[in-house]
Amino acid sequence: MAERAYIATRKGLFELAAKNGEWALEDHHFLGDPVSMVLPDTRDGTLYAALNLGHFGAKLHRRDPGAETWTEIGVPEYPVKPEDSADKVEWKLKQIWSLETGGPDEPGVLWAGTLPGGLFKSGDRGDTWQLVESLWNVPERAQWMGGGYDVPGIHSICVDPRDSRSILVGVSCGGAWLSNDGGASWSMRAKGMLARYMPPDMADQQAVQDPHRIVRCQAEPDKLWCQHHCGIWRSVDNGALWTEVTDVPLSSFGFGVAVHPRDGDTAWFAPGVADERRVPVDAALAVTRTGDGGQGFGVLRNGLPQEHCYDLVYRHGLAVAEDGKTLLMASTTGNVWLSANGGDYWRTISTTMPPVYAVRFAD
Repeated sequence: MAERAYIATRKGLFELAAKNGEWALEDHHFLGDPVSMVLPDTRDGTLYAALNLGHFGAKLHRRDPGAETWTEIGVPEYPVKPEDSADKVEWKLKQIWSLETGGPDEPGVLWAGTLPGGLFKSGDRGDTWQLVESLWNVPERAQWMGGGYDVPGIHSICVDPRDSRSILVGVSCGGAWLSNDGGASWSMRAKGMLARYMPPDMADQQAVQDPHRIVRCQAEPDKLWCQHHCGIWRSVDNGALWTEVTDVPLSSFGFGVAVHPRDGDTAWFAPGVADERRVPVDAALAVTRTGDGGQGFGVLRNGLPQEHCYDLVYRHGLAVAEDGKTLLMASTTGNVWLSANGGDYWRTISTTMPPVYAVRFAD
């Protein structure tokens, strides 16, 4: 059973702990500062936090195992933009949007996805970072565009547990990309997705897709789930082909998705009405869950607010622990819920948090 979790918010990083089966807020860090992402490194117990300090820029901090204090470390830095570049994107770090570890055979390796769409790698626990130029320089990047932000961003980084050199990333809006050689080369991996916000003759182009979030099943790595801007997609061949999941109850629009760590057919979603109305259907919060690869869904409401509820769950606002049954969900309205039984019942942890950007389990 998971025993610790972290909540990254607009006004700090908050720590949850489970004692005798009961979860409660235990500590806080960077109080008052926006924390855009948190990463517990289960390989060695290190904790990382990315801050977005506006005028002072993006910052990255590391807390070593057993330490009480944090150390500021390096942040991704873009190279100088060539004077003759036709790129309309400013080559400057706006935000660290995603953080993931390398494989268990890669101690110290970290990956960072950023706005404006750069992927960075560190081999020394975040002290230094290198832009993955092979992805930054793909010709198709000229088609990438901003979704919720003005510039493209990498929000999903899925390292294959079978091979640490195999990494799949999700870009809003730039589709999905796969490397099988540690980032030396990349191929598009969004075939089958459909961007209905584009003209019909461009809707199936892979480089303009907006996968809000992509997650991989650790025990069945070829099984991936995508909460897309235009629906829910699933792949059973490591992203070679994506199939749309239809007949989804309530709505297929949303941002968050979590997949069971050992059962690639089981996944959870936090639906909203639509892009232009980002609230729960009928102002009643629900989580949808499939256990059969999207053929059928259950609607989970027990313990969630069912009247006058207008919460939105961000891309990283829904997580499942390694036990496959403990779920954590938090919203932009500052509400936090936890389920110990796969979503069948939700317990309110807090109704007074700052807007939540990300939640992560440590175990």
